[in-house]
Amino acid sequence: MSASSIQKRSGWALVVFLLITFAAPALSAFIEMPGEWYSALRKPALNPPSWVFGPVWMTLYTLMAVAAWMVWKRQGFGAPLRMYFIQLALNAAWTPIFFGAHALGLGLGVIVALWVSILLTWLSFRKVNAVAGWLFVPYLCWVTFATYLNFSLWSLNG
Repeated sequence: MSASSIQKRSGWALVVFLLITFAAPALSAFIEMPGEWYSALRKPALNPPSWVFGPVWMTLYTLMAVAAWMVWKRQGFGAPLRMYFIQLALNAAWTPIFFGAHALGLGLGVIVALWVSILLTWLSFRKVNAVAGWLFVPYLCWVTFATYLNFSLWSLNG
């Protein structure tokens, strides 16, 4: 295989990782978006304005996809990428549970499972590629904050 065909394959793989990473949660977001129900909830003091979430998630999904691609380039499909897809599925599941079913408690359970799976993904990624591991740190930090928000909303609104 020539160097140019390897580069093309790698470039297409990055595109696929970006598409999958953005598609999974986007599908659930199209189904269930915050609405009047969410607007009526009592919010914690540190609740950010709604415009913050879009740019943050766009950045995080990009970093996640690049990290997964870097791991794939180094190791191919193995346990770290299986963990990546598990956390991605949990990420996608949270929106319809929290916003669609209005299940604050169940959403809290899902986001705690998501946090654990992100931690495990980060630990496995950093063993394969240190940069890929570091690219996952902002995601872990944001979901830590999101867990606080979910817990606070659940506490304030029962």
